[in-house]
Amino acid sequence: MAPLRILFIGDIVGKPGRDLVKSGLSALLEHHQIDFVIANVENAAAGFGITREIGDQLLDEGIEVMTSGNHIWDRKEALDYIGTEARLLRPANYPAGAPGNGSYLARTQDGRAVGVVNVMGRVFMVGIDDPFAVVQREIEALRPRTRIIFVDFHAEATSEKQAMGWHLDGKVTAVVGTHTHVQTADERVLPKGTAYMTDVGMTGPHDSIIGVEVGAALSRFLTAMPAKFETATGNPRLNAVIIEADDATGKALGIERVSDSLDELKALAASLNPQSTI
Repeated sequence: MAPLRILFIGDIVGKPGRDLVKSGLSALLEHHQIDFVIANVENAAAGFGITREIGDQLLDEGIEVMTSGNHIWDRKEALDYIGTEARLLRPANYPAGAPGNGSYLARTQDGRAVGVVNVMGRVFMVGIDDPFAVVQREIEALRPRTRIIFVDFHAEATSEKQAMGWHLDGKVTAVVGTHTHVQTADERVLPKGTAYMTDVGMTGPHDSIIGVEVGAALSRFLTAMPAKFETATGNPRLNAVIIEADDATGKALGIERVSDSLDELKALAASLNPQSTI
């Protein structure tokens, strides 16, 4: 059987990010021969949180598991939604009693099992349970059912993300970082077979300050005064990463960055389907 190809889409930010997925996901899947799609969606609703309507739309468009992070609770609708939609994850290391789950076992269209784990860092973040211990627990629960395990580590500090990569090298297929919205260029397969990247980046408006209109965000830095943040719109780009893996061993065979503009996605779609009107 051919190696499994997983597409992970970095933090989807607001309508610009959702529009990128709507316009370009099907073309990316065809062009890169993708078997399975995961995306971080914690900023999908106007830059803060997720709603049932938006989550269902993203699932309908081809995303198969949705991960999140510290913004998962920004909209109260998420409290009910995460309790009924198993494909929407919150970090597994939230304390006991938080709704939802931190891992999910999915299957590709050809029946191969894929485990997805979501954990969150503690450096410069809210103080929650130990991600290094919790992720081991989640992996052990998935291991009897799949060799392919993908970890979204939602964290601020690059050192903490790198530590998680080395901590899980040889134990999972991939560890990729989210949260900072800035794509890094350090993708690699670690010595024991785990694909790693410090941050996949942001799917949303890149003429911004991590997705927010420049004026308001800059004002906060210059004046230290509160400012209302609005999702920017300029230069939408889809940031993602493709992991190729041996599903018999769970080891990564390769990792590739993706950073495509809306125009590039439209051109790709047109090249694959000349009749497309996207």
